[in-house]
Amino acid sequence: MPMTTTLLAFALVSLGMVLTPGPNMVYLVSRSISQGRVAGLISLGGVALGFFFYMLCAAFGITALVFAVPYAYDALRLAGAAYLLWLAWQAVRPGGRSPFQVHRLPADSPRKLFAMGFLTNLLNPKIAMLYLSLLPQFIDPAQGSVLGQSLALGFTQVAVSVTVNAMIAAAAGSIAALLAARPFWMLLQRWLMGTMLAAFAVKMAVEARR
Repeated sequence: MPMTTTLLAFALVSLGMVLTPGPNMVYLVSRSISQGRVAGLISLGGVALGFFFYMLCAAFGITALVFAVPYAYDALRLAGAAYLLWLAWQAVRPGGRSPFQVHRLPADSPRKLFAMGFLTNLLNPKIAMLYLSLLPQFIDPAQGSVLGQSLALGFTQVAVSVTVNAMIAAAAGSIAALLAARPFWMLLQRWLMGTMLAAFAVKMAVEARR
């Protein structure tokens, strides 16, 4: 099992990424505002299934590749750092668009809502990069089973992401109204997330190979 400090660090990275606007957040907010909280939470069920799909693929395959192929760890470490920097820039760049400024969507059946949530997450490059490049950085073979560590970290990410997205989906309408009246809070959130992601990117880029 990973150390507690490792789990907390990975949880913070996961929190920073889930709070950075991306396809999942835009879709869930759009669906919640257009069709109500229940529709948003059903869509979140599909998103959660996408998380588990990526987590299991990484746990059973990607981590083995990282430690078997020379320089794979360094390549993924630098790719992950670059992607975090890109997310940080997206958070703070001038003219950044709030995910709560969305177009209304037509009403769909629960089955379609779930399927669209699943597909949105599968096609989300942020989640793919999280598992392909970021998760291996938090795995230390000296701490025991690589598979066990991968699953523990994966479940941590899923728990953080589903919890935060559920709160966002449930409160999407209220948050949209609040931010429309107080745009400073959205600017503050963007800079806080951008700073945190940039700090993790720098740390990841300069750390030595384990």
